[in-house]
Parts: sequence; C-alpha cells; structure tokens
Amino acid sequence: MGLINPIVAVIVAFSILGVMLYRHVKIGIALNSTAILLALLAVDWVKIPEILWTSVNPLTLEGQLTLSIVFSTFGVMWMSQLYKDTGALQELSESLGKMIRNPKIILSVLPAVVGLLPVPGGALMSAPIVDSEAERLKLSAEKKVYANLWFRHITLPIYPLSPVFIITIALTGITAASLVGLQIPIVAVMMLVGYITSFWGVPPPEPLYNGSKRLANSNLKDFLKSFTPILATIVGAISIGLAWRDLSRRGIDVLVATVMGITILAAISKARPRTVVNSLRSRMIYDITLATYGAFLLRGVVNASGFSEVFKNLVVNGNIDILWLMVAIPTVFSFLTGSPSSGVIICASILGGILSFTPKAVVLIYMGAYLGYMIAPTHLCFTFTAEYFKTPLGRAYRQLIPSFIASFAAVLLLYSLPF
Repeated sequence: MGLINPIVAVIVAFSILGVMLYRHVKIGIALNSTAILLALLAVDWVKIPEILWTSVNPLTLEGQLTLSIVFSTFGVMWMSQLYKDTGALQELSESLGKMIRNPKIILSVLPAVVGLLPVPGGALMSAPIVDSEAERLKLSAEKKVYANLWFRHITLPIYPLSPVFIITIALTGITAASLVGLQIPIVAVMMLVGYITSFWGVPPPEPLYNGSKRLANSNLKDFLKSFTPILATIVGAISIGLAWRDLSRRGIDVLVATVMGITILAAISKARPRTVVNSLRSRMIYDITLATYGAFLLRGVVNASGFSEVFKNLVVNGNIDILWLMVAIPTVFSFLTGSPSSGVIICASILGGILSFTPKAVVLIYMGAYLGYMIAPTHLCFTFTAEYFKTPLGRAYRQLIPSFIASFAAVLLLYSLPF
C-alpha cells in the first residue's frame, strides 16, 4: 500500500514538481517523475504496472485517447519545427507584414499568426517587424514588448492545434467546439483590451507606398502558400470531428489532420527528406510529447491514490471553496512555472475526482492557466521580447497587469452567467 496519506503525498509530489519546473527541469521529465513519485508514495506498489498499462492500453477508449493525443502532440510540434527549418515560418511572417499597410493592424495580426506555431523563440520571429511598425507609430519600448507578447498569444484559447488546448480537452472530456465557442467572447475582449492598451491616443502614421499591384498579389500568394498547411490541419481536424464523432472521442481527428498538415507542408516547401528528418532532432518535440503522456499518467495515479475521495469530503463539508480552487490552482502554477500546460494538468489531476468538468468550468481552468502564463516572469516569450527591446520586465508589467485584470474579469463574468 501507499506509504503516506494521499493528501500529504499529493502536496509533497506537487511541491517537488514546482521546484523542478522552477529549476528549469524539462516539463516532460518533471511530470513523469512526479507521477512515479506520487505512485510510490500513495499507491499500492503492486498496482503501479497496471496503472502504467491502463494509460496506454490500445484495447480501451482511455488508452486509445492517450496514444492519439500523444502522437498528435508529436505531430504538431514536428510541423512547427519543420515550418522553422524550411523557412516557411519566415515567409509567412514577411509576406503578411508586406501585405498590410496599417501598422496598427500589422502589430495586432502578425504576432498572432506567427503565434499559431509553438516554436522555441517564436516571439523573436515577429519582433523585428513589430519594432519597425511600432517606430512608425512612435510607441515606447514597453508598448512594443506588450504588443508582441499580448497579440502573439491572443489566439491560443480558440486554437485547436495548441498543445495546451489538445491536452485540456483530452483531460476534461469536453468537445473542442464547446471550448472554442465559449472562449471566443473572451478573446474578443482581450483583443479590444490589447488594442486600447497599445494604441489609445496614438495618431495614425503617414501612409507608405506599398508597391505595385503585381507585388501585392505576389505577397498574397506567398502568404496563402505558407499558411495552407496550418489551415488544412485546422479544417481537417474540425471536419473529421464533426463527421465522425467516435474518432473525435478517441483523439484520432487531430492525429489524422496533423499528418495531413505535415505532408502538405513538406510538399509545398519542397523540403528534402533530409530536412524533414533533421527537424526531428529538436529536443522540444520530445519534451512536449513526453509531457503529454505525463499528463495522462499523472491523472491516472492521482485517481488511483484515493486523493479525490479524501479531497471531495473537504469540499462537501464546506472547508474549501471549489470556485477558488479552479481559479487559484491553474493560475498560480502557470505563473510559477511559465507553462500553461502544467497549470491545466495539475488542476485537472487534483480536481478530476470531485469536479464535473462542465464547459464553463473548463473555461475557468484554461483561462486561469493561460493568463497566469501570460504574465509569468519565467515565460520565455516574455523574457525574449523584453530582452530584444531592451526593456526591464518591471516596466512591461505596467501594461500587462491591467490587461490581465480586465481579461480575468471577463472570464469570471462569463462563468457567472446563467446558462
């Protein structure tokens, strides 16, 4: 049997997880190590092999979902790295920047489009163009940091190919459509908040000559070419999910769509087989993939430990307010670790046995993790952007904190609505 009380075991295990992530241990290693440690502390050791097998058993729905989501995450990360290695990401960024004449729209749209690909250092891909256009508007350095950071992540709550999004719907069991539908109004509020914060009182610049019509058409063609793999993957995942609900329940819709996206990207970029294979050398691909498996394993171990039943009694007796747990756990862990995945995974694992994952509850958890990550000093996009624009993080918080508060207020308002 387990060595200690389940609640004590969870506190010890997750405390060590927090330390590992704060010390920059890779999230994949940290999550799996935490799951194993928790199993050794709180689960009958004879049952540990069964828990490991159950999480990936291809004969069960749970195992099929785990395997599909793990391979889907691998595919999404592979496609992101391939975008970078083939130069398609650079082409996507530059063609979009040349197509749009209004610098305010460029500053709003370009980081968001580049942000569709979770590549390491992706914030630095949009930073040069953001810098150029922000100079036309005479924006301060901290506003440049804010615009590049805020708009880069603005689509993540409604982007079905985000690893955080994939993990969230897999752990909670809600549909991607319901999560996207509820979070669209929040994203709209965030866009408005971001636009006002960045451009309030900023006069329009003098118009620039944008070249010939032929050049404009060429830029549009380059953009559509480089954006097609992403668009095809999104449309494919949604179409398969709507047409075959059973495949969606097993996570196969995203897996098939991701394979399709990688194939299209390799074809239109005329990538050599060597380039495609070499893109697999990125360690981040395997770290995020391992983290995805760790999420399912950790959930299984928490359930097997009996923690949920003990914790449920505390909630039922009124000793703990479940609402504040749904807000605090994902927000705090994401802020401390600089990882939205850790916030969602830890919250879903702790509350899975005592909480009904309604779409509104999942929105609260997801947005808490997302917003905590946005303002985290350990968030690499934040630190990279601040370093690029030579701005201390403290000055950037003057823009970020009010936007964080306004966005969280929108989340809480949505959660309180009676529907």
